[in-house]
Amino acid sequence: MKSILLIGLGRFGKHVAIKLNKLGHQVMAVDSSEERVSDVLPFVTNAIIGDSTNEAFLSSLGVGNFDVCIVTIGSDFQSSLETTSLLKELGAKMVVSRASRDVHEKFLLRNGADEVVYPEKQLASWTAIRFSSDHILDYIELDGDHAVYEVMVPSSWQGKTVGELDIRRKYNINILGTRHNDKLDLSVTPNTMFTSEHTLMVLGTYRDVQKCFKL
Repeated sequence: MKSILLIGLGRFGKHVAIKLNKLGHQVMAVDSSEERVSDVLPFVTNAIIGDSTNEAFLSSLGVGNFDVCIVTIGSDFQSSLETTSLLKELGAKMVVSRASRDVHEKFLLRNGADEVVYPEKQLASWTAIRFSSDHILDYIELDGDHAVYEVMVPSSWQGKTVGELDIRRKYNINILGTRHNDKLDLSVTPNTMFTSEHTLMVLGTYRDVQKCFKL
């Protein structure tokens, strides 16, 4: 369990708060809007109305005591940048800030952000890959080239084992696990046999996955 300071409670920030709550973390939420603070109260440990660009206010929160500070301000980049910079100056251990444009990402990284999330860009990439193929069910990008994909089992693989198919040597991809009836099994061995009821979790580049599964 981590202690997290979440600043900015718009739609994205609220979704982050709800997920952190489900994961069991302690969350202190901050926003300048009383309405947004009230909306998120059921999902956080504590919530405060305040201006995160005010150094005295931010200092009063004891930002250095939190494991992670997440800035999800999306509508006012100046406020996001000032908040990010102040958090680092006040001793925040880890600052994660939201960007909505490429140039924002660069400025945030230069002014105190340890990591930057770019929801629109990341979701756009996911949507393009997920829905341009009939066989990719989900994917998680690891870097610019590699990702973990959830794919359907090709009909020609059904009834065969990992060892028989020799997937890594032929296609340069790794089978990380299988999913069946929403249960993930990561104990893949050369004797693991695929059926039409399975989906596969594979690691590789998009080009290799595309070639392997004829996407």
